Amino acid sequence: MKIGDFILKEKRRGDCYRLLSACFYQPQKEICVQEEFFNNLEGLLRPISPDIAAHVLEMENAFLKYSEEDLLVAYAKLFVGPNELLAPPFGSVYLDGKNMVMGDSTMEVIKLYEEHGLSMDSEFRNLPDHITVEMEFMYYLIFKETEALEKSQWDAALDYIKTQGLFFDGFLRKWVNPFCDKIKEGTDNEFYTNLADCVSAFIEKAHPGDDIPEELSAKAGPRRP
Repeated sequence: MKIGDFILKEKRRGDCYRLLSACFYQPQKEICVQEEFFNNLEGLLRPISPDIAAHVLEMENAFLKYSEEDLLVAYAKLFVGPNELLAPPFGSVYLDGKNMVMGDSTMEVIKLYEEHGLSMDSEFRNLPDHITVEMEFMYYLIFKETEALEKSQWDAALDYIKTQGLFFDGFLRKWVNPFCDKIKEGTDNEFYTNLADCVSAFIEKAHPGDDIPEELSAKAGPRRP
């Protein structure tokens, strides 16, 4: 794979993280329809896997079938409350045990954000290891990687790929599948069950560093152990 093709592939992977993250915000039917949200997501996923893209078509059909009130009720029961959450969207619940939030894994995630010059917006009401934040962090790292590639900053690009791998394997990948299982156990809303299938399948296919061009490795300097 040539570097130009690799950049396009990585941009597609990053945009998938960005759009899948948006699916875990409060549903807004009018905006999604106007912006052709599902068509865009399906188009990004199809080159990665037609089977994953098929979940998006099911998501769209369900999203259009349900009223916005139905979607909001399912969303609240799964992710917000006020009762016990059926699918807590926080990494620490799955990684630290005891159904706790802001655990040790959360502190490690915050440290990683800070190492990359990021901090939580004071107006953001969710926790640092919320599914939306972690997926948007992956998008950010991929964006910085492709930016470095376009500037021929080969070592920087490989460092961003390495960070993606550390974050993906150390945090996000470890808890996404149990989280998606909780979604499917907690609701019969077809939009969210298909979203869970889509996200878990995407995570299995989107490992950072796959298909790195030999040309890129050759251009970079000697790697530190």
